[in-house]
Amino acid sequence: MKILVDMNHPAHVHYFKNFIWEMQKRGHEVLITASKKDVAYALLDHYGFDYMPMGTYGNHLMEKLINIPIMDLRLLRIARSFNPDIFLGFGSIRGAHASKLMKKPCINLDDTEHSFQEHLLYLPFTDVVLTPKCFLKDLGKKQIRYNGYTELAYLHPNYFTPNPRVLDEIGLSKGDTFSVLRFVSWTASHDVGQRGIRNKVELVRKLKRYGRVLITSEGILPTELNEYKIKISPEKMHDILYYASLYIGEGGTMASEAAILGTHAIHISTTAKHCGIFHDLRNYGLMLISEDENDIIHEAMNILQDKDSKSKGKRIREQLLKDKMDLTAFLVEFIENYPKSLCEMVNGKDVVNAK
Repeated sequence: MKILVDMNHPAHVHYFKNFIWEMQKRGHEVLITASKKDVAYALLDHYGFDYMPMGTYGNHLMEKLINIPIMDLRLLRIARSFNPDIFLGFGSIRGAHASKLMKKPCINLDDTEHSFQEHLLYLPFTDVVLTPKCFLKDLGKKQIRYNGYTELAYLHPNYFTPNPRVLDEIGLSKGDTFSVLRFVSWTASHDVGQRGIRNKVELVRKLKRYGRVLITSEGILPTELNEYKIKISPEKMHDILYYASLYIGEGGTMASEAAILGTHAIHISTTAKHCGIFHDLRNYGLMLISEDENDIIHEAMNILQDKDSKSKGKRIREQLLKDKMDLTAFLVEFIENYPKSLCEMVNGKDVVNAK
């Protein structure tokens, strides 16, 4: 089988890396196409993947709209040369469009309910949309719900083991109290009109009373916060999140990652209330969501002062892992046996069981 995997965000590298390695191990041929977004190319290079660089859609809505047909044509030329049997992506607009023009099946993953612009652009042209069971939106007859999270494609223990040596690089140890903050650029199409943390400097000032503060940011930081910026290679970020005492940030993916790793997470964004995964993780007691950092600062202080907070989070994580499925294993089985695998799910609406 020949599979074209299209990536449009650094997180997508993690979503699909184990799937790609497993499919290659089974003798399938995989071609990766990737947008230039944040550290996406750096991650692909780190993992030794060959890929076709697609450039960028741009940073503003009008620029993105203008570049959609350009990206479609760019991918179509690559795809015709490769002639894939199937397209795979995460909310991939150009993958859905190119697949339809080539009359090949396209499977998209999605876990972002408020990405209505992307849904309008890719859903009519894709064949299957795989979403978590907790996804709040009904995407119609093409939707298949699985009992898990996208992040478990790479943070499941079958693929991820935390490496404590990363703490040595930043002068910390396992028992230290420290927070990770994430600031995003707010340039994604589904971020238009949305916001997160209002006063970054004040938030850092309050948090540093309880331990080290480490910042990762897509955009330029205020000068006084540069000293807090994490200086490690991006592939080590999950190790940092595992050992952190608390995550606070605007980035939804990193908030989910932290919580799934058993680290208490506070996601501050006007979009958070729309996403089922955050509500699901909140039910486990690993996530808080808010639109204003001032509303949750008391909870943040309680977490940082609780000496048993880390161990509590890791115990909850063990139960979560028992409840949820290994997404990579499901993807391998589903795509390797497609379309038979689809036919076995009544009208594409069955929820895939955890085990």
